[in-house]
Amino acid sequence: MTIAFDHSYARDLPNTFLRVAPDPAPAPKLLVLNRKLAADLGLDLTEAEAALWFSGAELPPGADPIAQAYAGHQFGGFSPQLGDGRAHLLGEVITPDGRRFDIQLKGSGRTPFSRGGDGKAAIGPMLREYLISEFMAAVGVPTTRSLAVVATGEEIWRATKLPGAVLARVAASHLRVGTFQFFAARGEGDKVRQLADYAIARHYPDLAGADNPYLALLDAVIARQSRLIADWMGLGFIHGVMNTDNMAISGETIDYGPCAFMEGYAPGTVFSSIDHQGRYAYANQPLILGWNLARLAETLVPLLDPSRDTAIDIANDRLTGIAARYRRDWLAMMRRKLGLVGEDAGDAQLADDLLTAMAGADWTLTFRRLADEAMLRPLFDDFTAMEAWLPRWRTRAGDGVAQRLAAANPAVIPRNHKVEAALTAATEGDMAPFHALLAAIQTPFAEAEPFMLPAPTGFGQYVTFCGT
Repeated sequence: MTIAFDHSYARDLPNTFLRVAPDPAPAPKLLVLNRKLAADLGLDLTEAEAALWFSGAELPPGADPIAQAYAGHQFGGFSPQLGDGRAHLLGEVITPDGRRFDIQLKGSGRTPFSRGGDGKAAIGPMLREYLISEFMAAVGVPTTRSLAVVATGEEIWRATKLPGAVLARVAASHLRVGTFQFFAARGEGDKVRQLADYAIARHYPDLAGADNPYLALLDAVIARQSRLIADWMGLGFIHGVMNTDNMAISGETIDYGPCAFMEGYAPGTVFSSIDHQGRYAYANQPLILGWNLARLAETLVPLLDPSRDTAIDIANDRLTGIAARYRRDWLAMMRRKLGLVGEDAGDAQLADDLLTAMAGADWTLTFRRLADEAMLRPLFDDFTAMEAWLPRWRTRAGDGVAQRLAAANPAVIPRNHKVEAALTAATEGDMAPFHALLAAIQTPFAEAEPFMLPAPTGFGQYVTFCGT
């Protein structure tokens, strides 16, 4: 088949990228192909086409690979030039229902933005992104998607020698806060305006007629990102590297590097091997939401009002409202997880008191088992606080709560020990554990006991890595 690529980013935003071809994989082997996603995109791919096109071995007809430029604050420090150091945007596809998506290769070789890296990726990190992004899609969290992972047939060096792979990633776009920062830092105000116009046209077309479309864009990104982080918190998901170059203007979760899911509830949980100060700990994610959005607002100040002072006041007004907005989104999420119908003035206190009572207990299973005290008790070393909390919750929740809990709370998440076992086996050539885990997380509300239980004693402190 052929892929009917369009290239609106390259066409509409000249000088925001560099044309560069992916490295050709010497011996591509398809590891996994997301057939349902391919069908949704209008692609009827053979396995041979997927192996060649999504490894860099051959370019699909019509592809025009580019590496996008962007900057970013990484762990609070500004890097004025990052860009796609190991990724190549092949182009965009328009689905049968009219939606536009990027198809990007990740781990596909050096670009001028590689900053000394080899531009490659190992099988494990690429399969991790496939697993976790597809789980996010299954539970309805906005996310980039994974179309395929192809082993390249070459070995790469990290701490040791590992088999290489390329991920084909699908995104509403790869526009990031860092994309705006790249040009704002260079004083290229016209380019920032072009980016904003492109973002509005692509992601927020209803805003084009607003009195102040750039302020409306800021409001819209704030709203989407606030809901997204609330969704993460509800799942116990820790992104691990919430740099501004990993915050998508579309509101999708992007870049599943040192990410993982919290098991025992502990607000300070960190999984990233490089987050030594806990900047991106579970409890800090809402704070980083506001910090990152402030960096976006800074780039838009010249577009908000002709008077810089007035523009800064406008931006600050929006930024000071983020905490309250997030709290509303978080509370709406917690009402769903608690099976509550409607709103009550005491709901926030009820949710906060639950968090106090469940310290150390398994995050996912606690919500799943709230209506079954016999199953709930074994999750707690000390059930005293929960025993006092449960009658308040039952009175508020009312009838039918068990069904609402089952519909709102996944039974299966990508448990860290299961993910590691699957990735280790895949690296050694056995894809069966990966496919078993993938099948379970793609139907996350169905109970599948082997995939529901926390890590066994002795699994130890879980550490994840960026995979670069």
